[in-house]
Amino acid sequence: MPIINPATGVLGYSGWQDYELSDGSGLVKLGDNPQHPSWSLGVLGMPGFNAYMGLLDIGQPKAGETLVVAAATGPVGATVGQIGKIKGCRTVGIAGGAEKCRYAVEKLGFDLCLDHRADDFAEQLAQACPQGIDVYYENVGGKVFDAVLPLLNTAARVPVCGLVSGYNATGLPDGPDRLPLLMATILKKRIRMQGFIIGQDYGASDRRVPAADGALGAGGEN
Repeated sequence: MPIINPATGVLGYSGWQDYELSDGSGLVKLGDNPQHPSWSLGVLGMPGFNAYMGLLDIGQPKAGETLVVAAATGPVGATVGQIGKIKGCRTVGIAGGAEKCRYAVEKLGFDLCLDHRADDFAEQLAQACPQGIDVYYENVGGKVFDAVLPLLNTAARVPVCGLVSGYNATGLPDGPDRLPLLMATILKKRIRMQGFIIGQDYGASDRRVPAADGALGAGGEN
């Protein structure tokens, strides 16, 4: 159980409320960043560490590669895209609607962003990735993944962080069974596809937050 002094900023998962009685278990100290406590809900919290570890450990992006990010304007996807740019990747975002796509390019720095609601989304994605896809950061599943699958290059890496399209599903999706195609593609192209749970696979947040806090603070507010 951590020792927490009065007035120390902490992160917890107790609900959106003003007060909570706690013995300190499950709380994470936020480090020396009192001016930006909200960062702990995004880039310094679970979303940011999903992005960082999923992309760098599983995705292993290299300069010059094409990185495609589903749900590109969410807290995870937005961070993935920016890390990808730092690593020298060409970044293609996928989002829902023209406004989100503009935000992804103009504010988050994606090279381009495609609207998955477009009738010709699969064709647009193929045109946007003429050299194929080297890393696909999966947050969505469904028809987005259907469009990505044939574009994956040999030895592509696919970190599976989430499957938003199937969270409320009560049964199998309509349509043909795509599993044989998926398995054949993984085998023939030697694709690495790996799911991960950040809290279970990558250690305790109380060790990660202070280190990342210092790195982010050194880089300024942008």
